[in-house]
Amino acid sequence: MDETDIVYLALSMVAIFIVLASISAFGKGWSYVALFFTLMTLGLILALNWADFVIFPLVARIIGITFQPAKDYTIVKGQDAVVKNVGGLFYATGFITGNLFSYSFKEEEVESDVEEKMTLAPENWERAIMSISFPFKFHVLSVGRDVQKIRDELEGRRSYQEFQLSRTLQNEKASVETAVTDIRRKIGIIQARIDRISAGEKPISSVMYFETTAVGVSEKAALDTLSLQIKQLQVAMSSLNLQLSRIAGRELYSLFKFNFAVPLNYNDIATEFSVEG
Repeated sequence: MDETDIVYLALSMVAIFIVLASISAFGKGWSYVALFFTLMTLGLILALNWADFVIFPLVARIIGITFQPAKDYTIVKGQDAVVKNVGGLFYATGFITGNLFSYSFKEEEVESDVEEKMTLAPENWERAIMSISFPFKFHVLSVGRDVQKIRDELEGRRSYQEFQLSRTLQNEKASVETAVTDIRRKIGIIQARIDRISAGEKPISSVMYFETTAVGVSEKAALDTLSLQIKQLQVAMSSLNLQLSRIAGRELYSLFKFNFAVPLNYNDIATEFSVEG
């Protein structure tokens, strides 16, 4: 469920509330009806917002639902693995995110620190690979963003921070100095991004993830081995300043599809994932 769906549901909730509130003029009982439907719609919004990550896998596991994303493939009840039976052997595939922490490229760190990280990155990558005893795939889906749109967005954020700065400077509390320093730091980060774009750098969004497959004589054996492999990947890659978490729910199906066809544009990626800017 993306932001657009949430907005539509929120507007629907408001519409229901207005209609039922107007009906409540005919009697007090209708006020309770209006309140009930409003709270129910609000609960639905919150539930759907978390359905992909929490509720849907939980319901699928309790009821015992499985899905077939393609012929001979099955998404298991836990919604965190895809299994295929080939000649009596079970192959289980799982995914974990590999997104950079937000974000070592925000000019928050001194240049020497960034250069040191970039210098050590190949060595850290080789060390991580050598500690893994099974094959895996590392995917990076990247797409160029509209330069003017990103610039306008950054300038809007800078204007907001400058407004916050002017309001804070008018405050006479003792904690103002710390707040001013923090706001000026944020303005500096935003301005640095604007300067990079002005210098010709192209804004790029990306989704990064790891994929690994385990084999077993039964589905349970394959899934147990897959869990061990994913934990080993998470431990090995934790030294690379990555945000690592196992994929479940709708995103699992999306990543499975990416093995057959990649998204065609930025909007296709943005509707599926939280894309790094």
